[in-house]
Amino acid sequence: MTKPVSAAAFAAPAPSLFSDSGALAQNLVEAYLAVRGETERRAAPLSPEDQLIQSMPDASPAKWHRAHTTWFFEQFLLGEHCEGYQPFHPDYAFLFNSYYVSAGPRHARHQRGHLTRPSADEITAYRRHVDAAVVKFFQTAGEERLTKLVPLVEVGLNHEQQHQELMLTDILHAFAQNPIPPAYDPSWRLPTARRSAEEWTPLNEGIHTVGHADDSFHFDNEKPAHRALVGPVRLARNLVTNAEWLAFMQDGGYGTATLWLMDGFATATNEGWQAPGHWRQVDGEWRIMTLGGLQPIDPAAPVCHVSYYEADAFARWAGCHLPTEMEWEGGGGGRSPPAPASSTMPLASSGSGLAVPTPPTPATAPSRGRSGNTTASSWSTSSCCAAPRLQLRPAIAVSPTATSSTRTTAGNSRGYASPITPDIFDHRSAPESAFRRVS
Repeated sequence: MTKPVSAAAFAAPAPSLFSDSGALAQNLVEAYLAVRGETERRAAPLSPEDQLIQSMPDASPAKWHRAHTTWFFEQFLLGEHCEGYQPFHPDYAFLFNSYYVSAGPRHARHQRGHLTRPSADEITAYRRHVDAAVVKFFQTAGEERLTKLVPLVEVGLNHEQQHQELMLTDILHAFAQNPIPPAYDPSWRLPTARRSAEEWTPLNEGIHTVGHADDSFHFDNEKPAHRALVGPVRLARNLVTNAEWLAFMQDGGYGTATLWLMDGFATATNEGWQAPGHWRQVDGEWRIMTLGGLQPIDPAAPVCHVSYYEADAFARWAGCHLPTEMEWEGGGGGRSPPAPASSTMPLASSGSGLAVPTPPTPATAPSRGRSGNTTASSWSTSSCCAAPRLQLRPAIAVSPTATSSTRTTAGNSRGYASPITPDIFDHRSAPESAFRRVS
């Protein structure tokens, strides 16, 4: 028996992570329970069999996501700061650690789908045990102590919200492999992407600050803020649509080697790519597998589930290039005061963000504003390397995911993200990845 999830819930407004309802302990309890409850709400429509499946090495089973996010709080909050706490099970630290090397050895990522035990019900018991201990800790630790732990709790909650998104992208990938395509929620629809009447935003040549500049929430690999020379360039303000992608396909884009990076064309050829991920041809018409089941392609909707390789080829076909991370931030996509939601910054959904060079102009800074691109995330051409003079916060045991073999994506996939998630996430994904992911 599975339980449907209301599609309206995914479009609910996003409140702040921490409320101001009174004492710090109460604020922490409310924020913690809201995020943890959202994870369980997302798992509710899934059967025990659904929660076990791992349809590709880069995906994880839903019950693993539920357990891993629980382990984070058990390991880093309760284990290190709550005297006398006893772990729920001695083997769970090995089973549900991911890439936290400092926390010890871990089960191989590509074998997470082999874990028939513990069961989904046992994971539910694990979550309840840890939740009860965390709430009690918040209520008894004292305000001075809790104040020092707020950054750790905030990282843990943002981490869980990322995994809430992954639960949906991962189960969508699994359902897309099923020849009788099941629906996670028959009423689910991709949120409408509002398009700007202005097609391009100019970014004049100049020195721009990139990275996170203040002490508000951020991940370690977003700091320190540093200066970069960018421009002149124009950034596309709208997401690339399915109609534009169909034109690329009809023009032979997938078979034209000169549009592709060498390793990209080899990957596309070897894996037989002819269309974005989750697209199927039915009676000569393209359809897309969604959380609502198999649906007709909406020409006006943003194209989703394309890899960096595909995005790069599309951009070259369109006479543009994918923006660098520095261009994206310099053009208004960085973390700065909110802009109107209609001021959507570049790009495409895990797809092609477009930029074109412009003639030199005086180095006047353009207006900056947070991207309104909350429908889907977008590829940049920048590799994920650590910022200059990167310094980790020792109180938060989170390693930076900096590696030259991955590419930076930015934006927020509101179609999958939590109703209480922040406006912007920065992610790192492998070039062949066709959906956003974290470990």
